[in-house]
Amino acid sequence: MKQNVTRALQRARDGFVSFTTGQKVVAVIGTVAVLLGAFMAFQWAARPSMAPLFSDLSSSDASAVVEQLEAQGTPYELAGDGTTIMVPRDVVRATRIDLSGEGLPSGSGGGYSLLDDQGLTTSDFQERTGYKRAMEGELASTIEAIDGVDTAVVHLAIPEKEVFQEETVPTTASVLVDTRTGSSLEPGQVQAVVNLVASSIDGLEPDQVTVADATGRVLSSPGGVAGADGTARTQLVADIQEEYRTRLQSMLDRVVGPGNSTVQVSAELDFDRSVSETVEYEAAEDAVPMSSSESSETYDGAAADGPAGVVGPDGQMEAGAGAGAGGAGSYSKSETTRDNAVNSRSERRESTPGAIEKLSVGVVLDSLSAQQASEAEIRDLVTATAGISRRRGDTISVEMLPFDRSAEEAAAAALAEAEDEEAAAARNRMLRNVGIGVVVVAALVLLAFRSRRRAQRREQETTYIVEQLRERRQAQAALEPSPALLALEESEATRADDLRDELTELIERQPDDVAALLRGWLAERA
Repeated sequence: MKQNVTRALQRARDGFVSFTTGQKVVAVIGTVAVLLGAFMAFQWAARPSMAPLFSDLSSSDASAVVEQLEAQGTPYELAGDGTTIMVPRDVVRATRIDLSGEGLPSGSGGGYSLLDDQGLTTSDFQERTGYKRAMEGELASTIEAIDGVDTAVVHLAIPEKEVFQEETVPTTASVLVDTRTGSSLEPGQVQAVVNLVASSIDGLEPDQVTVADATGRVLSSPGGVAGADGTARTQLVADIQEEYRTRLQSMLDRVVGPGNSTVQVSAELDFDRSVSETVEYEAAEDAVPMSSSESSETYDGAAADGPAGVVGPDGQMEAGAGAGAGGAGSYSKSETTRDNAVNSRSERRESTPGAIEKLSVGVVLDSLSAQQASEAEIRDLVTATAGISRRRGDTISVEMLPFDRSAEEAAAAALAEAEDEEAAAARNRMLRNVGIGVVVVAALVLLAFRSRRRAQRREQETTYIVEQLRERRQAQAALEPSPALLALEESEATRADDLRDELTELIERQPDDVAALLRGWLAERA
């Protein structure tokens, strides 16, 4: 075994010594590259597969978990800005069990766990305060689950209820959110935060929730429209203006061509909320009465002694018609009462905030490119497309003015220059790649040609040596033609073949030494 290894190393060394300088450099670089690749592959294969142990940890919990892992000697990695801890996949469950026995993570963020330590001696104030802190912690954890929210802080103002208090102070809440870098909360997400907080606290209305971000910008404030604030109003106005502008610009681009017109829209929205209630009563003329009653009263008899009549306005007795002194009197009265069914209709209308109160549209056409377009026609098209209402007070203005094309021309020139540079760079890269390919092909051809010539030369040298040996053996056989020599010749023929193989191998390993030997032999013959 040792001899085989030694022989293999000797052959490798002899082969390396026979290389040219370029071949030696290539062999060394290739060997180093193979060893480096094998080392990196071994490192990659030996590296353990990591899996999350805990995620979304607070700073204190992450520090405690890392300290415990270092004490146990467990390898770990931090991810997610230090809020996620990764450990080898095969020890995740065992590590979780060990850390749970140590009380980690402790969940120091608050929540309902604050209520676990309350006992019988807890005062009413401590109970209310603990409940408020627990609700604040739970709401903060819920808000942090929203995409884009990194940290959330919730403060609740829950007034104490009084039995004989006529006017109750409303419950209010404030939320401070810190978003991840490069992200911000959309109006829909702000509305979700408002609804979550309002629905979690008894007696809390959505319009009593204030939401702000870490930069101090108010996202939702009390008294906003449906939980929205000035930012949401501004966004709504911008969206409506952009919708109208895009619609009008698309229509004008088809009429006068792209880049030959510009449109600006200004919208005024009504964010006031109004509620109107109307009740109307109607009676059918031909309807049958629900109930009817009639009453009549009649009196007929002689008058009493004394003046008969009716008391007048001045309190004096006036003589009655058909009655005189000592005459007879009569009285008759009839009354009819009918109850009819009356239909009633109640209507309640509530206006939604955000209705368009006024639109102002300004259109400018390029006088050089849109000469065929008429201002009156463009005005009619814009009026019909945008729904301009004179009764509402909408305004529209269409003007023909020359456009400034300097910026477009500069941009086109810069674009053309960039395209030319890119084409030149691509052409240079192609020429360079072609040149490299030609050099590589030429080097391969030259190397193949030199290898072929070297092989031919070795074959010629081997043939010459074999012929010389054969001539010597024939000369010796001619001098001593005996049966023993014939047997020896046969054995030497076999040896000659072996010797030829050894010489071929010797020439491949040490071409320079063989060449020097042949030159010496040729010099001796000369």
